[in-house]
Amino acid sequence: MVRTIVQSSCEAAVPEAAGAVLTIDLAALCDNYRLLSSRLAGAACAAVVKADAYGLGAARVATALSRIGCRHFFVAHLQEGLALRDVLPDAAEIFVLNGLMPGAEGACLEARLTPVLNSLVQVDAWTRLSRRLGRSLPAVVQIDSGMARLGLAPAEVDQLARDPARLDGVALRAVMSHLACADEPDHPANRAQLAAFETQRRRLPPAPASFANSSGIFLGPDYHFDLARPGAALYGVAPVPGTINPMRDVVRLDVRVIQTREIAAGDAVGYGHAFRATAPTRIATLAVGYADGWLRCIGPAGRAYVGDRALPIAGRVSMDSLTLDISALPPDALKPGDFVELLGPHQPVDQAAAAAGTIGYEILTSLGGRYARHYIGD
Repeated sequence: MVRTIVQSSCEAAVPEAAGAVLTIDLAALCDNYRLLSSRLAGAACAAVVKADAYGLGAARVATALSRIGCRHFFVAHLQEGLALRDVLPDAAEIFVLNGLMPGAEGACLEARLTPVLNSLVQVDAWTRLSRRLGRSLPAVVQIDSGMARLGLAPAEVDQLARDPARLDGVALRAVMSHLACADEPDHPANRAQLAAFETQRRRLPPAPASFANSSGIFLGPDYHFDLARPGAALYGVAPVPGTINPMRDVVRLDVRVIQTREIAAGDAVGYGHAFRATAPTRIATLAVGYADGWLRCIGPAGRAYVGDRALPIAGRVSMDSLTLDISALPPDALKPGDFVELLGPHQPVDQAAAAAGTIGYEILTSLGGRYARHYIGD
């Protein structure tokens, strides 16, 4: 089977023609991986690179992490794993978190991917393939410890415990579960899930355990087990909201000015006339909008930066553009083609997310396909 990795339009964009440049700092990414690894009490550190590495380019991100020793990579879907297999060393293990759709078992095995089995239906399909081939096949079994999203429910674990032969042919690489409230260290669900995970995994055949996500690493050694699975923290998102973020910023988004104009008091700007000037005002229109992942809900709570100066968004974010009130800048400080910072040292991902009433994960994974991408620190 031949697989082709298609270069995304964002990476192929001509920087001079693009309306914005998205810079991804692979050295910062690798520093974040090292920091997370250093927090683990003897556990290995994987990398979650699903959703195209949270929007930053899975091939480039995974390759950089592989070079500094990461050997375990998690994706969400089989197609993500197929693309990643072509760029990683043979020794790298790629796990498919959502498991397999019926009929996809052969493609998964051919690509040397390891499915995460989330139900007895998935377990039985994998063991049928094993029996047909006459050999054991690697897999991870996920159990639901209290999130009710993916994983074997307690009743399904009961069935496996009563009939362990259903796992014959499964070379169990790990038993895993996922934390629902790890970003709230004092939430009682964390301890409850830990207890449930400990109880349920002991009813299955002995295997390494994987439990901690990015925030789970910061809950302490009780949550680390054998393999941690950080995702968002690798890309600079704060693992413990409300505290000092120990992670380095990985992304910077600089957007070009399309044009500037002066408007009089009483003039309105943009759709719905959501912004109306109370005094003579200077407006800059930027080449980014919600089609590029700069969420419409950011609206007037959002800011852009020229140097240290914060500039408010004036009115609604449009599909392909947004408007800034630049009255605080000296006249002629911005001209068409100049760059304005939307993400970077003055406005990290989490700060932009707060303006949108969302989380850093959504900001990253929404970043669109029209940016010219610039990778540094590789």
